[in-house]
Amino acid sequence: MELVAIKNRWVTVHYRLFDSQGEPVESGEREVTYLHGGYGEIFEPIEQALEGQAAGFETSLYLEPEQTFGDYDAELVRLASRADFPEQLEPGMSFDGVPGEAPDGRIWIVTDIGDEVVVLDGNHPLAGMALRFELRIVEVSEADDDEIADQQALSN
Repeated sequence: MELVAIKNRWVTVHYRLFDSQGEPVESGEREVTYLHGGYGEIFEPIEQALEGQAAGFETSLYLEPEQTFGDYDAELVRLASRADFPEQLEPGMSFDGVPGEAPDGRIWIVTDIGDEVVVLDGNHPLAGMALRFELRIVEVSEADDDEIADQQALSN
């Protein structure tokens, strides 16, 4: 009997990601393995679409920003002193925090570098974008009790 995606089973999915114009957001196909059942490891609409499905199932989902990485938040753009950063600094580099601010768990991306200031953006790079996911289940397998307990501890 073929296993299907239900609570506490591992599901491995291959996916491709596109913007609202159909342009690829990432090159090629990606893979993710997650424990099915509402643990927050994968976007909820995707998990719902895969519920009860077996390896070989394919679907395409269009998700709005609020279903994925959220709307772009201009409040998450900061200016910081250039002196607070290493000499070797390039746009696209990431930092665990903004100098002079309490850590908030966000990754901050350098978007611009001036003589005196650095512009940091705490938004996810895909925030504000509607996305289309092309998904294919490649494997469904049983999780053992230890794996389930570990996942429950992580999601609380």
